Amino acid sequence: MTPEEMKTASGPDYGKSLQQMGINLLVRDVEKTAAFLSEILGTQTIRADSSFAIISYGSQQFMLHQDATYGENELLSLLPEAGTRGAGIEIRFYETDPDLAEEKALASTGKYGCSILRTCSDRPHGLRECFILSEDGYCFVPSRKLTI
Repeated sequence: MTPEEMKTASGPDYGKSLQQMGINLLVRDVEKTAAFLSEILGTQTIRADSSFAIISYGSQQFMLHQDATYGENELLSLLPEAGTRGAGIEIRFYETDPDLAEEKALASTGKYGCSILRTCSDRPHGLRECFILSEDGYCFVPSRKLTI
């Protein structure tokens, strides 16, 4: 399914089009999180409303779901009412300038409630990266390959 088709596809049609592996992030505010991902990490929002979003990064997509969309899902009972949700997961963006993402995140902490967990640094595994913690507690890691 093309991104253009995704914009208007029904839930069942979109669901049947999914392949390989998918990531769903449960967030308190879908539209705010979609804006954060776009502004700070350079993602594209294919489709978004208050309960669901399809986010694109390069050729890959993932989804955001508002808690209420998981009303009949057992996972909802495990979510904390407040605090960190995404502890233990890193969502890596290998084609995003970490210095620019960190700068944007620092400039918009009041707008998105994000924070810098680890400032930009060159890492021994060949990447320059930083850790940006979203308001929902997901750790987003923009990174670039080191040229040295």
